[in-house]
Amino acid sequence: MQRICVIGGSRYFGKLLVERARAAGHQVTVINRGSSRPPTGVEHLVVDRDDEAALTAALGSRTFDVVVDQVCYTPVQAAIAARAFDGRTRRYVVTSTIEVYDPATAALPPVSAGTPVPEGSVDPAAWLVALDLPWHDEAYLAAHYAEGKRQAEAVFARAGSFAFASVRSAHVLGGGAREFTGRLAHYTGRIARGEEITVHAQALPTVFIHYEELADLLLWAAAADFTGPVNACSDGPLDVHGLTAVIAAQARREPVHRVVAAGQEASPFSFDRHYAMSNARAKELGFSFSRTADWLPGAVAEALATEPSPTV
Repeated sequence: MQRICVIGGSRYFGKLLVERARAAGHQVTVINRGSSRPPTGVEHLVVDRDDEAALTAALGSRTFDVVVDQVCYTPVQAAIAARAFDGRTRRYVVTSTIEVYDPATAALPPVSAGTPVPEGSVDPAAWLVALDLPWHDEAYLAAHYAEGKRQAEAVFARAGSFAFASVRSAHVLGGGAREFTGRLAHYTGRIARGEEITVHAQALPTVFIHYEELADLLLWAAAADFTGPVNACSDGPLDVHGLTAVIAAQARREPVHRVVAAGQEASPFSFDRHYAMSNARAKELGFSFSRTADWLPGAVAEALATEPSPTV
């Protein structure tokens, strides 16, 4: 039994992580702003993580074996958490993102075309941190999401008072109506209605993970002893045409693709750059991944089931 603190944990795979940690017999505390109550038997601290004094007061004398931070988006939030949990936990795990590798948002080391990106391409210990940028501004944060995540990792990597690990998640799918991003629904809805999907002329592969698998991996990472980043993605990269083919087969509608001009934005998951990660490190550490092809049809079926019935 571990004492696990989850920051966030109110929806999607974070909520599932809390449920599975509790079911496994762990003592779980959830910290959020009160948007939803955790399951029975889970301690709930209602506090704004951005308010350092309030967070420290809410924590009181509590200590934990591990903190799993689901909602850290900026280096300022990371710095507050690093101070608040100094001496309160032996391990800190942050949910990060594949977007830290996006070459459109940072100057990154070159990777051979078609080569899945390894964790070392973005080393948090060496990444520059700028706490004085306008991270509090929602528009700025939205435009600098990937950089906010990179710098948040960097702050934790240098904290030194606890072992730090980050889980860099691939694009998360599954869960039907629970999938709040709406990206899979974008495809299932448009294909079911016969509407066009915008794609790049040479759409390149990316990687995905099912939300249940990501919850399992986060719980595994909480109990492990590795440090540094691990990539989290199912086996089997997929480009936008492969994705629409799976949806089309179940919707029984041919996808309508429209190619956008170079430099123009296309539908989510259509990329004009190779955008796939290597999951070799997590495998070497002992985690077994599923194959995208095994769970994607079920996720598509769930998404199609949430589509409104056509009017007559």
